[in-house]
Amino acid sequence: MPYADLKNDVVFRKVFGEHPDVLMGLLNDLLDREGDALITSIEYLPPDQAPLVMGMKLSILDVRCKDASGTVFVVEMQVLPVTGFLNRVVYNACKAYVGTLKKGRPYHELTDVIAVSVCDFELWPDAGQRARGEALVPMVSRWSMAEWTNGARRGFGQVQYVFLELPKLGDTLPRTAVDRWAVLFRSAPDLTPATIVDVHLSEAQHHALEHAREENMTAQERDLIERSREEVDQVRRIAESAQVAGEARGEARGEARGELTGRRHAVRTLARIAGIALTAADEARIDACDDATALDRWVANGRSASAAEGLFR
Repeated sequence: MPYADLKNDVVFRKVFGEHPDVLMGLLNDLLDREGDALITSIEYLPPDQAPLVMGMKLSILDVRCKDASGTVFVVEMQVLPVTGFLNRVVYNACKAYVGTLKKGRPYHELTDVIAVSVCDFELWPDAGQRARGEALVPMVSRWSMAEWTNGARRGFGQVQYVFLELPKLGDTLPRTAVDRWAVLFRSAPDLTPATIVDVHLSEAQHHALEHAREENMTAQERDLIERSREEVDQVRRIAESAQVAGEARGEARGEARGELTGRRHAVRTLARIAGIALTAADEARIDACDDATALDRWVANGRSASAAEGLFR
């Protein structure tokens, strides 16, 4: 396995957050930029959150940059369909938009923001849209505010959203540059220098893989990658079971106590992954809670909370 998983947060930041040519290649392809609209230079902006530490959020703002025109790009990798994901994308984009205006300056100096989300899940599943007789949302979709009453679709482009839904690639051979990016995100660890010849990668895509070579990673980076993967797997198992609580009712007291312990562990795990530092009082509150319903609620809150207040509401 010569290449690391580009969906891993540590790898994503390393590849796209340290190599502007790779990030520009991704943005130009996802935004269908060419000619005079091509992005030819970017400046990385300070991250909107604390530096990478273990116990990180699964929903984070990965890379921020701006191009020569001043347009700000918020680029992230999202591996799990956490509660409130779209709300958070909109919040972060609008927050970035407001942040482009220096204090005391006129509103016309605000610059555009484009939020780009690479999703390892379907936001708008094809099956559901077919069942409702709706037009399918494509693998790459672009969104902005628009007036739609008279069908003219005159829009506001100040804040835009772009989503790449990786599962929608399917099993077809990659035909476009975006298809090839989807292949890299989905299958980088399965590729070899011999097999990538058949994918016809662009220069930026080749560079993305080269920067993701595991042999070029430091021991610390490999350790962070593995620990990040384990955290994602842990949350995925919690999400897939979905019945972390609620099954203890009516069972023997000893079994119920074990179920409560499992719930408390789930609350702490989700809090740690969300980057919420639990105080001694918070820990005591969790230990003292024998209400399965309350613990269930805290588990549900933990999938989207960013502070203790949101966790225990």
